[in-house]
Amino acid sequence: MEFSKKLNEYIEQINCTSKELADASNISSALISKYRSGSRKPSLKSGNFINLVNGLYNLGKDKKIENWNLNNIQESLENILNSNQVDSNILAKNFNEIITLFNVNISELSRSLSFDASYISRIRTGKRTPANQLDFINNVSKYITKHYYSEDNLKVLSNLLNCEINDIKDKKEFFYRLNNWMSSNTKSSSNNIDSFLARMDNFNLSEYIKVIHFDELKVPSIPFLLPKSKNYYGIDEMKNAELDFFKYTVLSKNNNPIFMYSNMPMEDMAKDIDFGKKWMFAIAMSLKKGLTLNMIHNLDRPFSELLIGLESWIPIYMTGQISPYYLTETQSNTFRHLDYVSGNVALCGECISTHHNNGKYYLTTNKEELKYYSKKAEDILSKAKPLMKIFEKENQDTYNANLVAESKIIGERHNILSALPIYTLTRDLLDKILSFNKVSTNDKELILNFYEDELKIINTILSHSKIIDEFSELNKKEFSEIKPILSLSGLFYEKKIYYSYEQYKEHIELIKQINKKNYKAIINNNLSFKNIQIFIREEKWVMISKNDNPTIHFIITHPKLCNAIENFAAPIIE
Repeated sequence: MEFSKKLNEYIEQINCTSKELADASNISSALISKYRSGSRKPSLKSGNFINLVNGLYNLGKDKKIENWNLNNIQESLENILNSNQVDSNILAKNFNEIITLFNVNISELSRSLSFDASYISRIRTGKRTPANQLDFINNVSKYITKHYYSEDNLKVLSNLLNCEINDIKDKKEFFYRLNNWMSSNTKSSSNNIDSFLARMDNFNLSEYIKVIHFDELKVPSIPFLLPKSKNYYGIDEMKNAELDFFKYTVLSKNNNPIFMYSNMPMEDMAKDIDFGKKWMFAIAMSLKKGLTLNMIHNLDRPFSELLIGLESWIPIYMTGQISPYYLTETQSNTFRHLDYVSGNVALCGECISTHHNNGKYYLTTNKEELKYYSKKAEDILSKAKPLMKIFEKENQDTYNANLVAESKIIGERHNILSALPIYTLTRDLLDKILSFNKVSTNDKELILNFYEDELKIINTILSHSKIIDEFSELNKKEFSEIKPILSLSGLFYEKKIYYSYEQYKEHIELIKQINKKNYKAIINNNLSFKNIQIFIREEKWVMISKNDNPTIHFIITHPKLCNAIENFAAPIIE
């Protein structure tokens, strides 16, 4: 039975109003109404619960209701609250979402809750459930309210809780809404890691180039008149400032890399779709000119906003002309800054958080000032870490060396695969697949060498650590629609090697028969990726590999992104 239903039964039995119960319990009428509607429940250990029980008892006693017993009322309501357990999967999902959203420090949270940090991590993945779920939810909600309730976070929190900002401006109201959300199956918009991964899975560089007519772009060479320095005030002028920066950069004969850093608010400018198109066109023109970009991403943004920004950069990542970084030190949420520098122009900007329209940008081509801003860019880069390592065919040797080095390090691996792993093939079946595709002698030798190298790497890992391979098993109809290919992304092999259906089924059976210590295969037919594979080394790094268009590998080490991708995967139940 629900708490609200039992409470309403007592009220009907007593034949009292909410106002009478509020007065008798010393609880506000508004809160009594929320108890009655089921939108809120008292905590067992709270003063409100004891006051409510006493209020019910005193009203019933005054009306001389037969067999009216204080202990019976308390025990009845306590049993209901204790029985209202939360679905452990929902709790794990929501708990992980709030941790990811604010990049909550697990060590600090663990100390606050008096839990071991490893136990908290297991709750996040669904491998453990708190003994007292309601107390756990209550304490987590208190921690988040204390440390993350701020004016800057109100919009993020309102999106999470699916409410208006004004609904949670009262701190107590925010706490109660968060408390209810933690145990609810309500879908929020805060964690869009699935959208981010789907965008990477579906992205096709060849199609993108056609859509934006990249091959037809011509870098202009006709100069235009702009002052050597200029100030820009307010959002509209600041948009023009960014476009002017790229005009200077593209028209210049200088081919120095572009440096870009900004923690300015994104939302106001993102609303202007026309500006967004012009901005991306300016980036495309810079790439067409052959310029490289050193981009420092601001990861202190709300997680949903961060992913939207990263999604927009996916096409640029795929070109191989960008090096993404992030700053490890916490940045100010009050003072916002922008610094862009290229070979002949610099743009700097500033504003106060939540007062974006009062901000200012300054653009300059003055040699002395340019020297200052170029040095500033170098200094910022010296304090930054790579957001991800990007490997293309041109740096295949470095990629291979990285995999060999990683194979010697202890740590569980969890792989979410869109193509069956080549290291689970027998040499005989591999030969059949290559013959079926009429692969040339040279290419066959290349693939066989890659196969042997993969076996060595996997056997090295299995000698000290566990590997979990998760993939779908296709039926005949799905096989004909998807046309699975041999997993050769690690070889940066551009041609597609297809299975026959019989060869595919034989490979599946080989995997099912593997009986190696530390190896586990999981068939998950809910997986939807067709062109990316995700390789996870727990709490260390995540690699996202595209099979083609283009074949490219991203190794991500930033904790916030790694945690989000790690926990995107369904928990593995031992």
